Amino acid sequence: MATLPVINRSLCMGCGACTGVCPADALSLEGGAAVCDAAKCTGCGVCAGACPVEAISGFGKAASAPAADSAAPAAKGEVWVFAEQTGGRVATVTYELLGEGRKLADALGVRLAAVLLGSGTEAMARALGERGADRVYVADRPELAVFQDERYAAVIADAVRREKPQILLCGATAIGRSVASRIAVGLGTGLTADCTALAIDPETRHLLQTRPAFGGNILATIETPDHRPQMATVRPKVMREAAAVPGRVVETVPLLDGAEEGVVEAVLRARTERLGFEASTGDGGVNLAGADIIVAGGRGMQKAENFALLRELAEVLGGAVGASRAAVDAGWIPYAHQVGQTGRTVCPKIYFACGISGQIQHLAGMSSSDIVVAINRDPAAPIFQHAAYGLVGDALEIVPALTKAFRRRLGR
Repeated sequence: MATLPVINRSLCMGCGACTGVCPADALSLEGGAAVCDAAKCTGCGVCAGACPVEAISGFGKAASAPAADSAAPAAKGEVWVFAEQTGGRVATVTYELLGEGRKLADALGVRLAAVLLGSGTEAMARALGERGADRVYVADRPELAVFQDERYAAVIADAVRREKPQILLCGATAIGRSVASRIAVGLGTGLTADCTALAIDPETRHLLQTRPAFGGNILATIETPDHRPQMATVRPKVMREAAAVPGRVVETVPLLDGAEEGVVEAVLRARTERLGFEASTGDGGVNLAGADIIVAGGRGMQKAENFALLRELAEVLGGAVGASRAAVDAGWIPYAHQVGQTGRTVCPKIYFACGISGQIQHLAGMSSSDIVVAINRDPAAPIFQHAAYGLVGDALEIVPALTKAFRRRLGR
């Protein structure tokens, strides 16, 4: 008679690593934990070798899981957030991910950790701790001072193989998308891009990753049941930032310190080097994501010259100028200003939608705004259903009147 596995349900986290390697198909997940079918079990012990938290025992020395079934590492537990930073400043999307990551980690009963790469990272590590990270994994090297996707992906993938987190989140930014895809390929795991919502399935304990699909007409929820870590990129300004708790102490764990020099050199090896950096200027340097006030225009602005009215209002309010895809496609304003499904996702305190009808693709990029002020000649325009304040009329007349009133009130 085969020796049956002893499964400690208090340790089992329902990751499914054992069910995927059992050659007799004797293991399954029920109620968020593994169970064994005694009629099928052969007592081979492969499941005990695959369990990342040592919740399976009873075989003496467990056999090793087949290499072909372990392309990606099994999960040990933590929820990880890639701490994106530029010039020694942590990107706001990282704090948003820490806020959401805290909910996921609490639901799973595990630690929330940040992964920080750079040079001179001490202050940034403290900031991550104050925003809720229980642990910060730090790779502090001169070679990592500026983002280089090949190096960053190699360091993080190496850390994942050793520490085995079950979830890894990155911002859906140029940096986050670049590094996340490389990590996922290197680890042989899945990646869900541009998520707008995350949750933990209470039955399976899998990460539920929700993203718009088919041009934003439906929302798809995606799971990664068979591989770890579960990876997702999340749109900036969709989730709220974690509140800062000044003085909160965080544990820091060095990633590269103590490793043999040959290993470090191999991890940091890259085929390209950055020779210089030239910052964008003019319209290319617009910061919609960080703006508290956005004045956006659509087809109702009629021509490019009329966007000067929006710029004037934005200047008076200390805001930025946005646009719908229709205005960008018409050549009235550069793509850097586009808000929506195929543009930027923003979350300002006030969003002025001037001459914008409010199609679902545009709403996908600004629906998280605190206050929406809609200006449109069509009283049946969909934008009014999402507006706190609505003005029915010609934006070319109303915007100058608002600018005059705000200038007088604000003394500008």
